[in-house]
Amino acid sequence: MLVYSWTKATFCEDVRLNLISDKILARFRELGISWWRDAEYASWQNSMQFMKNILDDKSFAEDIDIAIEYQIPRTSKRVDFMIGGSNESWKDNIVIIELKQWQKAEKMWDEMMHSVKTFVGWWERTVPHPSYQAYSYSIFIKNASDEIENNNIWVIPCAYLHNYDEQYVDQLNDRIYKVWYDEAPFFVKTQVEDIVNFIKKYVCKKSSQGDLLYKVDHWRIKPSKALQDCLVSLMEWNKEFILLDDQVVAFDMCKQIMLQCQKDKKKRTLIIQWWPWTWKSVLAVNLLKEFLTSDLNVAYVTKNSAPRETYLKKLSKLRLKEELNIKTLFRSPFRLSDSPANFYDCLIVDEAHRLVKQMYMDYNWENQVKECINASLFTIFLIDENQKVTIKDIWSVDEIKNRAKIFNSDVRETELVSQFRCNWSDWYIQLVNNILQLWEYVDIDSSELNFDIKVFDDPNKLRDELREKMWKIKQGWLHDIVMIGMWKIEDENGILN
Repeated sequence: MLVYSWTKATFCEDVRLNLISDKILARFRELGISWWRDAEYASWQNSMQFMKNILDDKSFAEDIDIAIEYQIPRTSKRVDFMIGGSNESWKDNIVIIELKQWQKAEKMWDEMMHSVKTFVGWWERTVPHPSYQAYSYSIFIKNASDEIENNNIWVIPCAYLHNYDEQYVDQLNDRIYKVWYDEAPFFVKTQVEDIVNFIKKYVCKKSSQGDLLYKVDHWRIKPSKALQDCLVSLMEWNKEFILLDDQVVAFDMCKQIMLQCQKDKKKRTLIIQWWPWTWKSVLAVNLLKEFLTSDLNVAYVTKNSAPRETYLKKLSKLRLKEELNIKTLFRSPFRLSDSPANFYDCLIVDEAHRLVKQMYMDYNWENQVKECINASLFTIFLIDENQKVTIKDIWSVDEIKNRAKIFNSDVRETELVSQFRCNWSDWYIQLVNNILQLWEYVDIDSSELNFDIKVFDDPNKLRDELREKMWKIKQGWLHDIVMIGMWKIEDENGILN
């Protein structure tokens, strides 16, 4: 979504007349986009003057395209500044610039290769490295539509820290960030000529296609071929994501329903109830790949970040660029209310029992089940009603059915019951069910069990014993052991809690 979009000549005149911030603000209000008045307005006032100084160079044609606060499709992220046009050889390119008002920054520990520490918003914070931020935005833009690739348009990222003190450059230039600044160079306040030369390598004339940024913004949101190839290659030899038993049946059901949705454009909802350890997320990731390679706009959704991060890392095998490349496919339900109806062809909502009636800081304050169904033509909910964690969790299959009725969405249901675990794990699941009184009580025959049960009154003791067992395994003293640990907490009357 384009907020401010004009030519270089108009942009420079708006800055000269001190109109730029008010024009951006008026456009935000017109589009109904939320913003932080004091911080953002002040940043526009400050940073746009520096960008005018950059673009005042005669190397740049007056009619090249300028965009400010471009909202990246399928995200709530906005690019500070974009320049669209052609280079001297009439090759169309887009340069995106992440603008920072920092005066200095401090590198983090070696493990934190995405982050730096700096003074922002009245206190010191840990924030993304500007080169990482710019590079990630370029990847998200390229992956949003295959038209960018089809039209051979390059998206080139960089960062401009126009207030940054040169003596602190080594903090941003540390080796732990090399993977990012090699892809997206950053420039500080003394490097005006350097950033001018960098930009004009890619954009100095009007695009041969006319208003390039407008066209990019209005192309159909469809995953790029590069994004499809990346996910397919990451899953191709990954045995963790092979489908078995009930997973295959549910997978085929989802494919069949998706085909129906594509034919008649009617909303449909599938509720998949799962038992513990049925590897439901393996099904979710395979569906993600299947629909993505069918040119569908699809995303994997969870409220909590832990499942998303886990599967990102398992898929990418900790390769930073690959992980970033597929990151837009894994999202939170936060701000789904900003998406128009049926924006997605399919949303795969994992751990749907954790959705809530209202999410903090979601400005529309809508029910998250409702948001998911509204935003997607076909919505798949993976849910276990017994895993409600807080009183705010919706957790109910009936809630999903009721919300689907609002949109006249046909509802189907299925289950994942085949469990893939170790020996005696069924016994353990039944024991837990008996303790928590989840289902009908079943007597357990423990006469043939080949493991011990220990009850601890202190979780620290449980941890210490587990560590001791693991050490013995590493020494070769123990083999093929299973240890099940529990601890009890009694109140002052000796009642077990």
